[in-house]
Amino acid sequence: MNSPLVSTDWLNSHLECCDLFILDVSMSKVIGKQPIIYEQLFTIPNSYKVSIENDLSDLNSSAIHTFPSGEQVQRLSVQLGFNLQSTLILYDDQGIYSAPRAWWIFISLGFENVFILDGGLPKWIAEGRPIDDKHHLLPQDFGDLNSELDCNTAAITTSDMLLLNIETENSIVIDVRAEQRFLGVVAEPRAGVRSGHIPKSKNLPFGLVLESTQYKAADDLKGLFEKLGCSSDSAIIFSCGSGITACIVLVAAIIADFNNVSLYDGSWAEWGSDESLPISK
Repeated sequence: MNSPLVSTDWLNSHLECCDLFILDVSMSKVIGKQPIIYEQLFTIPNSYKVSIENDLSDLNSSAIHTFPSGEQVQRLSVQLGFNLQSTLILYDDQGIYSAPRAWWIFISLGFENVFILDGGLPKWIAEGRPIDDKHHLLPQDFGDLNSELDCNTAAITTSDMLLLNIETENSIVIDVRAEQRFLGVVAEPRAGVRSGHIPKSKNLPFGLVLESTQYKAADDLKGLFEKLGCSSDSAIIFSCGSGITACIVLVAAIIADFNNVSLYDGSWAEWGSDESLPISK
């Protein structure tokens, strides 16, 4: 798999390219890190606002941040005018936070030319790149996707599959929540969710794969995964609180050339809420 990242230099030199769609996928609520707060709206020129919470979550599901259906993303693509051949650049206002989640959604649905802006909006602003105070208006003429979107089933892992994996250990399960949440020594931020972790899972807090607002170098990332027993042929499943920050570390694994990866979409919000599922502390 090619690198999922593009640099601020690259984007700055391609801002006016045809069939390039810049999507601001920042989230309104940031959990697990000290959020970067802005006094006003700053955007990268020509970027569209796409909501993880609404546009890229299944609103018919009772669970939080559930993976959207292909039909839902297809409607979004038609509305904004991009298709499977378009180049999508994703960024968020924390640097690296929610953009990896949006990236995994698009990749899982068959989009190939999708990239995360490494360093996101904070790096863009710090370098004195051009900024705007609004998002790009929606096109007047809708595009045409010309293809139905179907999710790659290997991209998503369910609680039933994880329950079986506790016995088989065919996959390495990596929980990216903070260590104290993983160990169950602090209460979960969501009411009614038990503390602890999935039995036999390993902990790699998502902040450890980042250097400020960017990803660490590939060799450094590789070392982090190797310490957890991962090899090039390992199947790795990523989990977090609700399926957002798990994608940060999932993308880090891909950068480090571990490509057999999957997301536990329900994550701890689902597992910790289900009394029938075992937990460890």
